[in-house]
Amino acid sequence: MIANRPERIRARIQVPGDKSISHRSLLLNAIASGSATIERPLDSADVRATANCLRALGVGIDWTEGAEQVRVEGRGLHGLFESEDVLDCGNSGTTIRLLTGLLSAHPILSILNGDASLRTRPMARVIAPLREMGAHIHGRTGDTLAPIVIKGGGLRAREYASPVASAQVKSAVLLAGLYADGETTVREPAKSRDHTERMLITMGAGLRGEGAAVTISPAAQLEALSLRVPGDISSAAPWLVLGACHPDAEILIEGVNTNPTRTGLLDILQEMGAKVEVLEERTTGGEPVADLVVRSSELKGTTVSGELVPRAIDELPLVALLACFADGETVVKDAAELVVKESNRVEAVVRVLGAMGARVTARDDGFVVHGRQPLRGASVDARGDHRIGMLAGIAALLADGETRVANDAVEVSYPTFWEELREAAEGAAAR
Repeated sequence: MIANRPERIRARIQVPGDKSISHRSLLLNAIASGSATIERPLDSADVRATANCLRALGVGIDWTEGAEQVRVEGRGLHGLFESEDVLDCGNSGTTIRLLTGLLSAHPILSILNGDASLRTRPMARVIAPLREMGAHIHGRTGDTLAPIVIKGGGLRAREYASPVASAQVKSAVLLAGLYADGETTVREPAKSRDHTERMLITMGAGLRGEGAAVTISPAAQLEALSLRVPGDISSAAPWLVLGACHPDAEILIEGVNTNPTRTGLLDILQEMGAKVEVLEERTTGGEPVADLVVRSSELKGTTVSGELVPRAIDELPLVALLACFADGETVVKDAAELVVKESNRVEAVVRVLGAMGARVTARDDGFVVHGRQPLRGASVDARGDHRIGMLAGIAALLADGETRVANDAVEVSYPTFWEELREAAEGAAAR
């Protein structure tokens, strides 16, 4: 992709459906009683991987190419079949980790694998607690990496203190807890996104939370849940950053999920002085939704740390770009999780923005950005990480000169990103 900075940006955006909710709506309806219709799921490689794995386990999923809704025929809590083949999770960490939790409760043999990138991502964080619950799970390199082999069933309830605030780890244990012999509790160092809990409660599961701890009881059944998937705030994030940083911009983003466990970027934008309005607040499928308007802003540096980090973990690379246009220094810390995403995102932020003239210094747990350094066009490589691909695309519209972005992989979470970026740059109303 090749991009240049436009003089003016006026755009109306409807971002794709929330990725986290799209995954969970498929997975939980697969083990529910009855059928469900899911409107506007994210149609991306990651979510399709979840759908394909569930089909291989015997779940009826009607999702034709280009369709804006999916029909899921639930198998009930104990209705999954043993797959005849390896379950291919592609590049999706959500798919492999949540399926590991779900399949640990089923007395069938399952083998989960993925692409070269997924096979480097840490899996011990889900394998360890599930093995303690009684599941027989093994992975490559000392049970730390995929492929993963599972022979599940006969799970024991337990209380698990997770060393990381991770919705994927929490969700894997909660899914296993649906089938355990008593109450299962997960405690986190900080509360991670809670889409799994919200959906389980709506579907009739016995679940309660207190602070950063959540407890689930074994279930007799889950009721199928039809819903309209709200827009993904992680996909809205590039537009929020573009609007705040560009000298002449106004962008309206419609129907965005504003779950408070996901809105860390909105808090960061407010702290940095960005002009962001939250309009038309409403609820859909148990999730809060709103329209967001962002305008050109005078920004100041800040520090992002502690409990704010898990609420903005996927957006932290974009915070580095915000910091390039802010007065003073911006520090992101307590974010070592960035190193084990689809790529080492600390290294990627330093490499990509550094090539464009930013002053970014890596930390073991984040980075430091020295603001007000003008960006210049450059040739950059996202190396197959969709978040870094979108970071580079937005940076291109804020830099002097032409930028070329290679290996962007944006189809993983935002297949129409480049099309809408072009429309915004040309002053058209993006879809």
